[in-house]
Amino acid sequence: MPDIFALIEHRQGVIRDISYELLACARSLAEKKGVNASAVLLGHNTEKMVDSLKNQIPRIIVVDNKLFENFNVDTYQPVLTEIIKKEQPFITLLGHTAFGMDLGPALGTQLALPFTTDCLDIKIEDNKVRVIRQMFDGKLNAQVLLEDNPSYLLTLRSGTFPATPAQLNAEVQVIESPITKEPELRRFLEYIEAAAGEVDITKADIIVAVGRGIKEPANIPLIEEFVRSIGGVVACSRPIVDAGWLPKERQVGSSGKTVKPKLYIALGISGASQHIAGMKNSACIVAVNKDPNAPIFNEAHYGIVDDLFKVIPALKNKIMELKG
Repeated sequence: MPDIFALIEHRQGVIRDISYELLACARSLAEKKGVNASAVLLGHNTEKMVDSLKNQIPRIIVVDNKLFENFNVDTYQPVLTEIIKKEQPFITLLGHTAFGMDLGPALGTQLALPFTTDCLDIKIEDNKVRVIRQMFDGKLNAQVLLEDNPSYLLTLRSGTFPATPAQLNAEVQVIESPITKEPELRRFLEYIEAAAGEVDITKADIIVAVGRGIKEPANIPLIEEFVRSIGGVVACSRPIVDAGWLPKERQVGSSGKTVKPKLYIALGISGASQHIAGMKNSACIVAVNKDPNAPIFNEAHYGIVDDLFKVIPALKNKIMELKG
């Protein structure tokens, strides 16, 4: 059976975190299916990027040309089309990012391949690949069974697979670009960094997320005081953003951000699937909710069934004690 491919995403010469998650996924699937895993990198002056990938995957296909210094679907698509036609991989993985959602449909249309987006999980059972994806803005999870033929294109949501390290020594295959000039229709002009919010919750080691259980916005300062005392940041579920109590940049979930902190404390969050999708890979999850049947407890490593306003002082004292 053909390889599992992972398409590498980079920005300004730096490989993006989602690419390492794709590599971990590709390795896992390849091992279980008894096939090989390969990374595909299009870029310019790629030596440093290749060095950072060498121990992550058995094989790297590299196309190095000034045309690929910055992403442009009109340059990437024809090159990747040729590579995929030649190699016939079983699955080609892309990140569920602006990159993947621009490139994936273009490849799917050109190659006439099935294209499945927003994958939350990929499992192999009885040697069959089963993909869990979200539909209707996260209101429905669908299971898709992949037959051994044809090839498939999948976008993987950030946080689905932890970027586990590997100790490999990749074979690097450098190929010439089949195109030599930039297309006339669309050209890359410049990269403009999006305005950063007050806090980037995706980089935090400790996150305290609040839901409907905080009752009213007047209680947010109490939560913020608790969070400062333990060195974390405040996040929230979608209802808090919809109510205007916290900005969109603080939202965790399928329509917000995906986070993977060392400690995630969920206060008054019931645990809808959309929220779970954004935090399920946190290293340690502590949930506080008055409802013993709240779905969040199915994901939590530790659960406390009580009023969060009673729990916060005790939790603060215990965490401070552990931190010394």
